[in-house]
Amino acid sequence: MVDLELDDGLAIITIDRPHARNAISLETMDQLEKALDGAEGASALVLTGAGDRAFVSGGDLKELSALRTEAQASAMAFRMRSICDRIAGFPAPVVAALNGHALGGGAEFAVAADIRLAAEDIRIGFNQVALAIMPAWGGAERLAALVGYSKALLLAGTGRIIDAAEAERIGLVDQVLPRASFDEQWRAIGRSLATAPAGQVKRVMRGVPTTEAVAAFARLWVSDEHWAAADKIVTKSK
Repeated sequence: MVDLELDDGLAIITIDRPHARNAISLETMDQLEKALDGAEGASALVLTGAGDRAFVSGGDLKELSALRTEAQASAMAFRMRSICDRIAGFPAPVVAALNGHALGGGAEFAVAADIRLAAEDIRIGFNQVALAIMPAWGGAERLAALVGYSKALLLAGTGRIIDAAEAERIGLVDQVLPRASFDEQWRAIGRSLATAPAGQVKRVMRGVPTTEAVAAFARLWVSDEHWAAADKIVTKSK
């Protein structure tokens, strides 16, 4: 099951498959596409898993083992990669809240997001080599962009699984949060992104013409929200 929660501009997509450690099946892909449809227009998006054991444990091997031909494998890979590409191209900021381990395809799902927040006790790894396969959902390329070519090749080439602290040190995870307050903190960060002009910041960071970036700033400058915030600061400083 994939749940979609809409909370005042913040969309939260949760993969809830406890029997499969939140692994992704073909049906999960169907539900992810529908959830992303429902999240359109949100000011921020969070991706997470149910429970505290797994964010996403990869593809559901029990179900995906039915794919026995190259054509079937290619179709599955293209489909899930298109979902990850859609996440990466989401107009608003996307946060992966790693509530549990992110392994194989789960790590690929995580790096499709703009920001990764991890509970302190999780582990993450591109360990597809243990199954004599390779990342195919866009994760290898995104991993290299995050941590650099050599570190990415070492991780994905050996399948080494690392803890949250090391993932943060090399730039694979952006912030490690205490387990006890993890849910509270990722929700607070998600709400903060949803209520700030972070979507415009994301667009500028992706690269837009200078005139477009300045025009976006100017629209924000004349907004009621800007002047209300500015008045508070000016009043407080008096």
